[in-house]
Amino acid sequence: MLPDSLKTPVCAYIYDKSVLRARVAELRANLPTGTTLLYAVKANGHPDVVHTLAQECDGLEVASGGELDLAITAGARRIAFGGPAKTDRELAAAVAAGALINVESAHELQRLAGLGLHTDICLRVNRRGPTLTGSHTMTGTATPFGIDETQLDDVLATIPDGLRVIGFHLHAVSNNLDGPAHARFITDAITWSQRYGPQIRVVNVGGGIGIDYRTTTSMDLTPLKQITVPAGIDLILEPGRWLTADAGRYAAEVIDLKTTHGRTFAVLRGGTHHFRLPAAWGYSHPFTIHHVDTWNRPYPRPEVTDVTIDAVGELCTPRDVLTRDQHVDHLRVGDVLIFDRTGAYGWDISHHDFLRHDPPQFVIL
Repeated sequence: MLPDSLKTPVCAYIYDKSVLRARVAELRANLPTGTTLLYAVKANGHPDVVHTLAQECDGLEVASGGELDLAITAGARRIAFGGPAKTDRELAAAVAAGALINVESAHELQRLAGLGLHTDICLRVNRRGPTLTGSHTMTGTATPFGIDETQLDDVLATIPDGLRVIGFHLHAVSNNLDGPAHARFITDAITWSQRYGPQIRVVNVGGGIGIDYRTTTSMDLTPLKQITVPAGIDLILEPGRWLTADAGRYAAEVIDLKTTHGRTFAVLRGGTHHFRLPAAWGYSHPFTIHHVDTWNRPYPRPEVTDVTIDAVGELCTPRDVLTRDQHVDHLRVGDVLIFDRTGAYGWDISHHDFLRHDPPQFVIL
């Protein structure tokens, strides 16, 4: 069912706070006792989502000054600040807010010291060797993220006065579906970090807990229960996608139905400027149909029966495609397609201003 408050033509994101709370509870039930849970705001920065997860989690992970402002406004109890291109203003604001900064390079250390900022920090490290499988690999290969592990000893030997390294940030991959492999990665990260002495008391393994957008599959969390966290170690996880994806739905009304060169298109009020992920990742996002029986136009209602369609958007580009080759029994102009699992990296990563269409409606349940 769709909320009664939706405007027409329907184009909306619907976020359910009860699902957010349930996801946090499920994740906590499968983590080692005492694990610190920070929500990665980059997955969905809607203020209501951020506020809800600031209350349910132990804090928030941010990657910009704008996200830092969101976290402060939401009353986050703890804040971790990451990202490879922090400005001087952002560094100063993070220290003033009491955030734990994940330092990305030796130069960033010098910039912190040059600003006269005294604080505890973690070093983000790009470790050697094979890493987890997922949609985006962050370590074990050439990326702009973190300090090359081969350079770490030299960096640790030249920490400027006023800065104290208390831990490491070791985020390795996004959207991993292999629960046992993720548990092994976390265990190895803890063991590796302990090589650097008792002053290392924070091991931040980032996020990466994955879902499959094409099915209802998610990472099996149960292997995470078996992780042993030594006394004195603050193990931090920063999930985003896993917490928010299932709390969001994207609803878009069918504006037109047409068949061209043998393919049938459902043209939507909406598209990849609202939900870019299918086009960016090259997959077809499944949908269900909300049938709308009302039709008060003075002309026939276009419809198709027992056909395969492509669901496309309103943009002037052939790449504005959300789904290809999905069979429908019956679909009419005025019906609404509902795309589940769109609460993470949906609106937030999309190119909103292309063609300057009106934004979607946001409904919070």
